[in-house]
Amino acid sequence: MQQKSLSRKLLTKVLSVYFILTFMVTLGQIVAEYYNTKNYINSELETLQQTFSGSLTRAIWELNTPQALVIADGLLAIPAIEGIIVRDDSGTVITQLGRYIDIQERFSTQLVREGLRLTEQKSGIFGYTFPLIFEFSGRATQVGDVTLFSSRAIVIDRIKVGIYFLIGNAMLKTTFLIILFLIAFRQQLTIPLAQLSQQIEDLELDQLDGAKVDMPPGQATELSLMAEAFNRLINRVQDYRAQLQNTQKQLMVSNEKLDQQNLLLEQEVSRKTSGLSQAMMDLQQQKQELEVKQQSLREEIERRRHTEAALRGKQAELERLVEDLKQAQDRLVQSEKMAALGGLVAGITHEVNTPVGIGVTATSFLTEKLQALSQAYQDKTLTPKALEHFIDEASQGAELLQSNLERASELIASFKQIAVDQASEAIRTINLAEYLQEIIRSLQPNFKKTKHQIEVNCPDNIILSCPAGAISQIFTNLLMNSLIHGFEDTDEGSIRITVLEEDDNVDIKYSDDGKGLLPEQLEQLFHPFFTTKRDQGGSGLGTHITYNLVRQTLGGSIAVTSEPGKGLHYHMHFPKKLKLKS
Repeated sequence: MQQKSLSRKLLTKVLSVYFILTFMVTLGQIVAEYYNTKNYINSELETLQQTFSGSLTRAIWELNTPQALVIADGLLAIPAIEGIIVRDDSGTVITQLGRYIDIQERFSTQLVREGLRLTEQKSGIFGYTFPLIFEFSGRATQVGDVTLFSSRAIVIDRIKVGIYFLIGNAMLKTTFLIILFLIAFRQQLTIPLAQLSQQIEDLELDQLDGAKVDMPPGQATELSLMAEAFNRLINRVQDYRAQLQNTQKQLMVSNEKLDQQNLLLEQEVSRKTSGLSQAMMDLQQQKQELEVKQQSLREEIERRRHTEAALRGKQAELERLVEDLKQAQDRLVQSEKMAALGGLVAGITHEVNTPVGIGVTATSFLTEKLQALSQAYQDKTLTPKALEHFIDEASQGAELLQSNLERASELIASFKQIAVDQASEAIRTINLAEYLQEIIRSLQPNFKKTKHQIEVNCPDNIILSCPAGAISQIFTNLLMNSLIHGFEDTDEGSIRITVLEEDDNVDIKYSDDGKGLLPEQLEQLFHPFFTTKRDQGGSGLGTHITYNLVRQTLGGSIAVTSEPGKGLHYHMHFPKKLKLKS
């Protein structure tokens, strides 16, 4: 008990000194981290002078107060900034946002001439003020100054993780040191002394095996000397016992040799007798096993026959199901094409109504004016000036009528060719650049109420010999997907179509700057029936049809990439002239 009390006192003193040192060092590291971070934030405030002073100076010089307020709001959104004050050349405050201190008490209406740090206040706010200098025609004019504020809360928020790490590190080291000291005291003093005392108390002359005390080597302590003396005593006692046991063993060996000879004779007779019986039993057992295996083989053959017949029936049923699914998929694809064509018809009809309506109005106007002219002629009240006025109005009406009828004719011609191509898979020769413009013109009713822009970069001499309906269907699907899905939350989107000629192939890159797709959505983009607009009537077949048209109908390849917020990018590659399958 006295030894344990001494070890506990020693351990308590050592750990107390370590706790005090650890606390002081950790506290010093936290204070140093706080001031380093505060200096870094001050440096950030000084760096912002170079970033925003130009635009803010120009806004104040041009008396553009709303622009200055927008820039101030932008600065306040920076995490390191908690408040801002902007003054003009007269020292008048233009705007003061967030948390700040009253700089009028320090500077009054006088502007600062150079960058100046503001010391931390009792509220924890500190900052940096710098002048706004506008240079024009080699002359520098100060138009105001800006004061940026930060706070102690921002500094503490930045070093919060570091503080947790320092405290956790100190606690971890302290815990490890406590465990290390406990293990050392226990291994070096408490356990050896307890073992030595217990083994001396439990010593029995009849059971000396394992009575020795094992002490760690290389430690010449009082405990190890006592253990060595005790072990030497045990060794002498064991030597005396070993001599006695050797004498007894020699007598027992002689008796065992005689017994072994008798046992060997009995075993030989028994072995030969049992060998014959075992051979008979083995033959009988092998016969029974052979019969069982023959029966099992017959049952296995019968079972496999039934299984083969069932598998053939399932295979035939699966083939019928696959054929039904193919037919259903073909019908769905055709329905999707007809739906797209129906949408095209509706859009073109609405678009044609405008020029036709204007033409009808112009015709009614000309008829009315002609009747008035005829009546004046019959009444002999027609004057040269009235006739000239009628000729001017008739010319304007005729020009209006001709331009709108030409517009309607162009729309109908574009719709007619696109509609025929989408309903047919016939191969014909087309100019790709002109055909793309026809497709875009046919979809113009869908885009005319938006601010989206479509840019086409295609050489005028690319001639394709392929199913024109496939080209129309592909770009119709891509353009409508960008409009419906990609630009769902965008008022002004941009679509770019770039076409390059590579020997006997064309390389097409289609991209938009819409909202893009998530990785898990991108993996399923070409799968049939995948859509993000299921609740709004989307069929999920548009991109699937596009994929099949490029791969199968045009004999090319198509790939797609996308990231959320970065739009969708398609890359298509196919031959200019489609080879007919024999």
